Amino acid sequence: MRPVDVQVVTQLDPAPLSDLAALLDRSEAADGHPALADPQRMAAAHPDLGGTGNRAVLAYDGAVLVGAAILSPTPHDTTAVHLATDPDHRQGGSARDALITAALDASAGPIHLWIMGATDADDAALAERGFQPERDLLQMRVPLPLPAETVASVRPVTTRAFIPGQDDEAWLTINNAAFAGHPEQGGWTLAQLHERLQAPWVDLEGFRVAPTPEGNGLIGSCWTKVHRQHRPVLGEIYVVSVDPARHGEGWGRALTVDGLAWMTNQGVPVGMLYTDASNTTAVGLYRSLGFTTHHLDRSYIHGAREHTG
Repeated sequence: MRPVDVQVVTQLDPAPLSDLAALLDRSEAADGHPALADPQRMAAAHPDLGGTGNRAVLAYDGAVLVGAAILSPTPHDTTAVHLATDPDHRQGGSARDALITAALDASAGPIHLWIMGATDADDAALAERGFQPERDLLQMRVPLPLPAETVASVRPVTTRAFIPGQDDEAWLTINNAAFAGHPEQGGWTLAQLHERLQAPWVDLEGFRVAPTPEGNGLIGSCWTKVHRQHRPVLGEIYVVSVDPARHGEGWGRALTVDGLAWMTNQGVPVGMLYTDASNTTAVGLYRSLGFTTHHLDRSYIHGAREHTG
């Protein structure tokens, strides 16, 4: 295969924006899982890449877009790199190699390179370029509906749909406390929440919140996301957050089951979620509900190892 040409851009004109959307769709159809993490997938749909310091690396074979990477700054002066390649241009790895080289050249500090569905072969190939594995994210799945005995084993919980303008601050407070220090889910701002609520997939009925008995706050929530373009349709537990003052009371398990039940009622046949492999408590909880690991997404570090991103 002839060498690919790469461009590093901060803006996407209409043609490359359309080409990038088509590339990500082809990649996801071939792999059966998202090509990019959710924030980068959203950034790739905007001409200004989300306006948060993101950059895109575009790899072309002639006039054909065969690979792309989104470079995102992290709070620790490092760069997170998420990439996707065309299924028909993976032989030999020239597109991926070109994207990685461009990302390294464009980044002043360490980078965290994410490979979706990482394998031992990826570990070996990236080790030759100075990358080391640093973080594993599991995608786990479970058939729906859950067995009746599993549903009966959790504590009762009453939920309702999230109400924009009413629940925003309460949800942010709980989410940011529950995920303090988490590289993706912690530290959300009101602007980030409002932006995410505008995503095309958002169904507020599937954003379930559990009010306190007194009605003056929230115990926690389960935000779901239905991947209707996937076959089979996947119902994702997008994020579960519980007030840290109520940890250890079974609310996380109850809210997860509540979210899965809501998706079951929408006809969704498979539940799905992501969790850090190092979070043994969460992994154990999900396995007890019947989840099994579908694949592993891995972050590789090139440079200092002080932070994850």
